[in-house]
Amino acid sequence: MIRCPECAAEIDVDEDEVEEGEILSCPECEVELEVVQVHPVHLNVISDDDDEEEEDEEEGEVGTNGDMGKKAEEDEEEDEEEKK
Repeated sequence: MIRCPECAAEIDVDEDEVEEGEILSCPECEVELEVVQVHPVHLNVISDDDDEEEEDEEEGEVGTNGDMGKKAEEDEEEDEEEKK
């Protein structure tokens, strides 16, 4: 029996047929789960927070053409206004 690590709901999957790296979805909380181990099956929640953090980091980085990201430009404008 496989249970969702997020809500503990039972996930109806044949434990002998899952593969490492496979993505499953919890029928109760609808979170995406990755099979990280088989025999015994172990699932990890795939977090959307990681994607959001990466996007936030990218906003503050200087682009390949030398342009600053949107967040960095806003911060720079605020700094200039404070100096006035």
